[in-house]
Amino acid sequence: MRLLLLALAVVCSGCGVDSTESEEGGGGATEGGGASGGGGANANGGAGEGGFTAGSGGLGAGGLGVGGEAGGLPEGEPCVANGQAGVCVDVSECTVPGYAPVPGFCPGPAEIQCCALQAEGSCDPEAMPLPNANLADSPGLNGCPEGMHLVEAICVDTFEAHLVTFPDLQPVSPYFNPGNAEVMAVSKAQAVPQGYINQLQAADACTNAGKRLCSNQEWLRACRGPEANIYPYGDALELGVCNDHRDQHPAVQYFMSSEDWIWSELDHPCLNQLADGLALSGEFDGCVSSEGARDMMGNLHEWTSDPAGTFRGGFYVDTVINGSGCLYATTAHDVSHWDYSTGFRCCMDL
Repeated sequence: MRLLLLALAVVCSGCGVDSTESEEGGGGATEGGGASGGGGANANGGAGEGGFTAGSGGLGAGGLGVGGEAGGLPEGEPCVANGQAGVCVDVSECTVPGYAPVPGFCPGPAEIQCCALQAEGSCDPEAMPLPNANLADSPGLNGCPEGMHLVEAICVDTFEAHLVTFPDLQPVSPYFNPGNAEVMAVSKAQAVPQGYINQLQAADACTNAGKRLCSNQEWLRACRGPEANIYPYGDALELGVCNDHRDQHPAVQYFMSSEDWIWSELDHPCLNQLADGLALSGEFDGCVSSEGARDMMGNLHEWTSDPAGTFRGGFYVDTVINGSGCLYATTAHDVSHWDYSTGFRCCMDL
């Protein structure tokens, strides 16, 4: 299991660059290089006899039963994406209900994608689910505001942050980058934490909440506790106490490929919607520091205020390549970087 993880290119995860920062004995390992590992063959090519033919008459016998002339699929070369048959067409032509364009399964320019049937229960990359609506408030501890707890002289978010709009506090989908929208950071239990965010956006979200991003040292102190533990729960690794590993990289699973092109798709909204991936905030009961910080190891990388760009703690695929547990630090990106694995929490001065 662990060998498979280390074989995958982990993000930052998926970018082959070095991370050389070392703080308090951690973060000195190099970040993973090229993408490889298990997860199924690339599903290029057409279907066999009785399968998919996309001429003017639509699908052949034994196909999926969507006519080409009666409002069905446009003409194109057959393809198979994530195990589902389709045709290679421009993304603007993939308008049949139940079908969606999937990149990486067709030759040619990026806008030519496999317009494929989406299996029942599969992720719709165009949908923007709002799983964090109507969450219960999480009380503040030791004189700190809601959803925060005291660490020495500052308050730290107990949970990885999710977003609401600012100032009207409407839910935001945690599976998309917020762009230029005005958003605010919120810390609550049982939320889907916000990935897909860069450091600048995270800092603004904290500011709108009356908080700020934690510094490197504040983040380390909150994770390690007064005992300076390697892991939030102690000095000995207990695999699975935190959301700290996954047998298959989500991009390899979702795209059913380990070819290099998948690492350009780390912004895909479905990556954090796969089963056994991103966990709800506080879901792993044992992943808590001595003072109450949850999920600081694994689940999502967490941005700090380092102007050079640092995110910490590892994520649900890897917590070892760039240091162990709390000491994990990725320094290979600038503050504008984001992908499915980058999240954050806030700090606040009392």
